[in-house]
Amino acid sequence: MKGGEYEMDIKVLGPGCANCKKLEQIVHDVVVELGVDVNVTKVTDFKDIAAYKVMRTPALVINNQVMISGMVPSKAKVTEIITTELAKKG
Repeated sequence: MKGGEYEMDIKVLGPGCANCKKLEQIVHDVVVELGVDVNVTKVTDFKDIAAYKVMRTPALVINNQVMISGMVPSKAKVTEIITTELAKKG
């Protein structure tokens, strides 16, 4: 951590269905493989999910921006999204 802050804040939105758990696992795998210092949070409360204007779960939110909703992306796609977002911080 730099100054007590994470490089990125990632949220996986979903009530806990199989696809939500799958996306959460993919995100954790990618974060470990990349060795990045990020905060990953699982959001299951429908009110909190609705605050992101997400109608279909699972959803991937990075730094409060919805990146994907209503599908489980491939591990390669999640890696691409995370590395792209990290590059913006650079």
